Amino acid sequence: MRFLEAVPSLKARAALTTAYAAGLRASEAVSLKVTDIDSDRMVLQVRHGKGAKDRTVMLSPQLLGILRTYWRLARPKDWLFPGRGDKPIDVQVLHSTCRSATKAAGLTKKVSVHTLRHSSATHLLESGVDIRVIQVLLGHSNLSTTARYTQVATTTIAKTQSPFDRLSLEVVPPG
Repeated sequence: MRFLEAVPSLKARAALTTAYAAGLRASEAVSLKVTDIDSDRMVLQVRHGKGAKDRTVMLSPQLLGILRTYWRLARPKDWLFPGRGDKPIDVQVLHSTCRSATKAAGLTKKVSVHTLRHSSATHLLESGVDIRVIQVLLGHSNLSTTARYTQVATTTIAKTQSPFDRLSLEVVPPG
């Protein structure tokens, strides 16, 4: 929250919020078109992601509200986050904005657009989403790639119930 609130530009804040909310790569976030938002089905279409693969990701109701407000204020036509001429915003703008917002928010850890993607995957896993679903959302061909993204917090591990706890087994001396 502190990081996203420290992003001063409406367009960059909307783009970085979208990257986190949908677990997008920087290149995927900047390449979104207005027509990629499917509010009827509550999904975003990611076209030509890494490996030129298309995929569908979730569209959070909260993100949809933010994007609608952004659209009313900025009125993008083709590209959701337009840049110069008829091109999308340059990915370097997002990288630069991350550096500035990290400093402005007083964060000591380095935050990049990719950090937002990692955080999204980790938060999905911690909220109980199956790792296979996360794999599809992130557009990974290999599950081992997804596993590298998901760093589970110790508190989540501590709260995890052992399957043993579902058994009613008593240890009694053999007799």
